Amino acid sequence: MPIKPKKVLKIIAGVLIFFTLPTLLLFGYMHIKYNEDLPVGIQGEQADALAHKMLNTLDYQAFKNTNYIEWTFKKRHHYKWDKANNKCTVYWKQNKVVLDLNNTSKSKVYINNFINTSDLAKELIKQATDYFNNDSFWLVGPYKVFDSGVQRQLVKTETNTEALLVTYNSGGSTPGDSYLWILDENYKPTAFKMWVSILPIEGLEASWSDWTTTKTGAQLPTFHKFLFFGLENENIKTSN
Repeated sequence: MPIKPKKVLKIIAGVLIFFTLPTLLLFGYMHIKYNEDLPVGIQGEQADALAHKMLNTLDYQAFKNTNYIEWTFKKRHHYKWDKANNKCTVYWKQNKVVLDLNNTSKSKVYINNFINTSDLAKELIKQATDYFNNDSFWLVGPYKVFDSGVQRQLVKTETNTEALLVTYNSGGSTPGDSYLWILDENYKPTAFKMWVSILPIEGLEASWSDWTTTKTGAQLPTFHKFLFFGLENENIKTSN
């Protein structure tokens, strides 16, 4: 006997509710628990002084003198960053993109070790650029607080400690994103809170507590805890 249209619609509605209701409830709970308004701080000398204290603790000069960084992010994307010449080779799946970060149109694309110059190559260059912008930030984010187009503010937290709010008004893949750096008593980052376009909840926090001092003296994180997830930076290698 054929199923009546009304019954079909009820079944479909039931399935949709079964799968979407828990998601909506989870999102609502997380929004109530974690969502925060973007704080307002003080710009100028005080904010810049706090940023310099953070950089001094992380030995910014050692990072600046580091010409090469290699690492793997989340076991998926592998990077060989020629920092001195602003180029980076990005590997994922069967793809290899040699990014020219000064002029991405000069980048080269390889699929299964064969060079590719089709329209697909342009898409892969864009994808590799987005991967690099995101993944490198999880590695070297604190060192970028004086990049061009960055606004810095000193923010007083609820515990009356000083935190550094950084807003990227230009550059990268998602300009306009803001990060509030939480610092310990030595001005070393332990976490940041994010107000970013790719996340639907504002003010979510990720840890910056698992640091390693590399061969060149640059201090880089190996792990971030973000909600229920872990973000790993592995196989870190540096050279001058």
